[in-house]
Amino acid sequence: MNDLPQVHMKTGLPERVRIYEVGARDGLQNEKTIIDLETKVEFIERLIAAGLPIVEATSFVHPEWVPQLADAADVVARLPLDGPLPLPVLVPNVRGLARALESGCQHIAIFASATEAFALKNLNCSFSEQFDTFKPVVDQAVRAGVDVRGYVSMCFGDPWEGRVELDRVVETGLRLFDLGISELSLGDTIGVGTPGHVHDLISAFGDAGVGSDRLALHFHDTYGQALANTYAALEASITTFDASAGGIGGCPYAKSATGNLATEDLVWMLNGLGIEHGVDLDVLVSTSTWMAGKLGRPSPSAVVRALGGVSA
Repeated sequence: MNDLPQVHMKTGLPERVRIYEVGARDGLQNEKTIIDLETKVEFIERLIAAGLPIVEATSFVHPEWVPQLADAADVVARLPLDGPLPLPVLVPNVRGLARALESGCQHIAIFASATEAFALKNLNCSFSEQFDTFKPVVDQAVRAGVDVRGYVSMCFGDPWEGRVELDRVVETGLRLFDLGISELSLGDTIGVGTPGHVHDLISAFGDAGVGSDRLALHFHDTYGQALANTYAALEASITTFDASAGGIGGCPYAKSATGNLATEDLVWMLNGLGIEHGVDLDVLVSTSTWMAGKLGRPSPSAVVRALGGVSA
């Protein structure tokens, strides 16, 4: 591959970031065509081989909710759960947690909403009731020695409620931290965030006593703002970013939630800034090019399209 981009380091940015790869779960969950087990396992193995430090594997949701992930137990049975690389799974409730623990998972994530409307549509409960659902999940996971990450959706806007106040997002995050999560991922589920909004939300958490080391950002590129928002988060000392190989994915419960920030696009920008991340871009592009062929369409990632074509 060409050695570009040229490196021009900027002062005040982190020296290293951690990429939390969500392609195998968040990326595939919105695909209508069911991807077979062998392809899913190979996808995860390729992502691991690319040097990604965390690869979210699947979700133990009810098959009727997300048919694409009905084979969660079969997927994780093929993975090295006892190895040094975290392979988290998403769980919606205590039943999902029980299945994850039975499968040997050591890292889980729960998925909350910052708004009433999305809690009702995605979780079938009210904003307040969702925490009652999560409490036994986190309690049981912590007692089992399992790490728990918390996602919050609709942090920058909601298609039904519109504007989401900063205080509401902070309240949601603080309540999840009180339950016992170790890290909070703030999701721009419909991609309406802009850099100033990113700065203000991170500052609001800082004012509430939550440092940037406990936060991650999860951007969608609906309006082409994902990389700009990522740079704003870097300026605010965020060092963990969720991204999806090839830019695949979205949210099945929010039609305006288009593709995730592409991991390749993120890596390209980080390379240009001289920020370490440990990911082999060649291997990653090859992986996403291969997956684009499996999905039967070009990758949404600009970097994959520029360097890899549509199939391999």
